[in-house]
Amino acid sequence: MVKKTFPEFSSRYPLLLTAFMKRPVSMYPEDIGIVYRNDAGEYFRFTWRQWYERTCQLAHALQKLGVNPGRPGEPGDRVATMALNHHRHLELCYAPTCLGAVAHPINMRLSLDHMVHTINHSGDKILFVDDLILPLVEMIFDRIKSTVKMFVYLSDRPGKPQSRVEPLYDYEELIQGQPREFDWPYLLEDTPAVLYYTTGTTGLPKGVTFTHRQLHLQTLHLILNTRTAPTLPDDPEEPLINVPLVNIPFFHIHAWGAPWYYVLSACKIVLPSRFTPESFCELVEREKVTSTAAVPTMLAMLLEYPDFNKYDLSSLTSVAVGGAALPFGLKAKSEKAFPGLRAASGYGMTETAAGVLSPTIKRYMADWSKEKLDQVRVKTGLPMFGIEAQVVDEAGKPVPHDNQTIGEILLRGHWIMEEYFNDPEKTAASWRDGWFHTGDAAKVDEEGYIIIADRITDVIRSGAEMVPTVLLENLTANADYVLEAAYVGVPDEKWGERPMALIKLAPGAQAKEEDVCQFLKEEGVAKGKITSWMLPDYVGFYDDIPKTSVGKFDKIAIRKQLDEFLAKAKKMVDK
Repeated sequence: MVKKTFPEFSSRYPLLLTAFMKRPVSMYPEDIGIVYRNDAGEYFRFTWRQWYERTCQLAHALQKLGVNPGRPGEPGDRVATMALNHHRHLELCYAPTCLGAVAHPINMRLSLDHMVHTINHSGDKILFVDDLILPLVEMIFDRIKSTVKMFVYLSDRPGKPQSRVEPLYDYEELIQGQPREFDWPYLLEDTPAVLYYTTGTTGLPKGVTFTHRQLHLQTLHLILNTRTAPTLPDDPEEPLINVPLVNIPFFHIHAWGAPWYYVLSACKIVLPSRFTPESFCELVEREKVTSTAAVPTMLAMLLEYPDFNKYDLSSLTSVAVGGAALPFGLKAKSEKAFPGLRAASGYGMTETAAGVLSPTIKRYMADWSKEKLDQVRVKTGLPMFGIEAQVVDEAGKPVPHDNQTIGEILLRGHWIMEEYFNDPEKTAASWRDGWFHTGDAAKVDEEGYIIIADRITDVIRSGAEMVPTVLLENLTANADYVLEAAYVGVPDEKWGERPMALIKLAPGAQAKEEDVCQFLKEEGVAKGKITSWMLPDYVGFYDDIPKTSVGKFDKIAIRKQLDEFLAKAKKMVDK
């Protein structure tokens, strides 16, 4: 009797990440697919065939270690990683997920308490750890050893060290001798594939799972959105093969979807271990990198790098910026430093598996001037196809498209998280009336573009008015002498709160605190971008401004040290 396969392998054919993993090896098996530069400056290169075979070997090893698959609504065993961006970590993105288990990249920039929480809360069964990170795991070992059953050591050097962490296996020994082919299962597409945790800026980190179907659809829609955008006269020529440099750590929403998008696209993926200005410049020049993603802090670090001009970076033509709003001033400074570069902003969060809004240029804007188009490119953007978005006021009504009225961004769509992992209360608080409430404040302009104004919790409430800090930060960053600008509210007896500006000057720049207010008057108040009552009451210059693990200004840390920052700030008597 012939086994019936319809409709399981037609209308119900599962949308799996396995299909992404198989495509490059079927299309370009002998092409170099992965280039990895470690912190010592050593290079490792792998063809797609080599990478795929290693991933198959890892899958066999995971099975022998007892890793169990899951099913819809029942996540499989969690396979955690504390690792930098390298080929082994990319193998760990695919082998567990395509087995039916759950990949859990741990944010190593969290506090020790928060890292321990994410490991124990997720119930990680195996933890893969880099050689450079092993001392950190030794510090928390006693607090996680009842949860984690096995540890695996990742290193470019053979062998494993003496360690109190046990049982400790060596990655290369583990996969050595395993078969180079694997019979990947046809999972149900709603099987959980990955688990990420938020940065915990408002409490303990919250876990978010995404299924094969969600990540599959997000990746396809991302390609659709980029390919259907109109071509503009000043667009750089598209390379035959995209060579992306993956700066964003894999623990940050899998580097904004890079393992899925770039493996499906069969790019030559360049992995830098971790971001430094030196490694960035060297890799762009040596590998002829054409695209990358960055948080604004990374761009600022590159502009500060003394040897920046020694490198040929002309191959780089595209930078996607996220993690925080891209100030127009920083964009302009970056494009001046990188000839031919086009930088654009976007919006996503842990709960959305990265991107959901993008500043897509509309067809009727094609003949606009570069200056006018650049003003669009720094906006948060329009909903990607597959996502619904609206900005609503406190009564739940959509705000007018007047570029002034502030509300909260609400989302729903294919790859918006379904629920927080093992946290029904926080899930219920976020999902209301069929919409996911992001907690981000925004406005909508006349063209329909959403523009982030702030986190709801970061808005400065001065009297009966709301002062959006992101608006002030973006405007202040336009000044030539400003590298970074952050704003927080300072307690005020009369108004409740008043704005304070924290400024990091550009290298070699000379400026006075009064110059900041004068610039805001000329470029903001006089041009109708801000009102005079939004001008800061305090301005301070600082060598460093606290940031979160993903490069955003850490407003909580700033508020905790507010007295220290105020002590070094200048009161603006005559603004």
